[in-house]
Amino acid sequence: MSRIGRQPVKIPSGVKVTNDGKLLKIEGTKGKAEHVINNKFDYKIENNELNVVPRVNVEKDKAANAQFGTERAVIANKVKGVNEGYVKTLLLKGVGYRAQMQGTKITMAMGFSHPVVFEIPAGVKAEVTENQTKITVTGIDKQMVGETAAKLRKVKPPEPYQGKGIMYDDERVRRKAGKSAAGAKGK
Repeated sequence: MSRIGRQPVKIPSGVKVTNDGKLLKIEGTKGKAEHVINNKFDYKIENNELNVVPRVNVEKDKAANAQFGTERAVIANKVKGVNEGYVKTLLLKGVGYRAQMQGTKITMAMGFSHPVVFEIPAGVKAEVTENQTKITVTGIDKQMVGETAAKLRKVKPPEPYQGKGIMYDDERVRRKAGKSAAGAKGK
């Protein structure tokens, strides 16, 4: 049995969780989220805590055992998202690298022969700040925020020789020595 799955999800004040039989509806200060109920689990809400309880014996049902901790973690992420929200910050490093917001699109100059246009999906907000070199992605769905940030980073991932590209705010790029430094000891 999963140790994570057995832990209760704490429901903070200002967050309302309701179970209508098919959906868990989670409402908070940042917005609303829904979670489709898995028929292998019961969801018990009492004393500002939500417990995920397996209906089947998880020792015998491998699929339920695999989903037990994941089910609890996804619900906990949604509760945190509607209460606090999620933020991913990306930095554009390189000469002439910049971004601009145009409605729901981000137009980026990344050293290509053309500007790169990126459409921000619904449910996620983006903001360009600090001399057009910092992109902040926010939202209530952890997966959507992370996925959007990863797709933005994929436009021009950081490269190890010059350290240029799009990187997460807390990411450290391991630098490599170039050819001249590596081959200086040679012939």
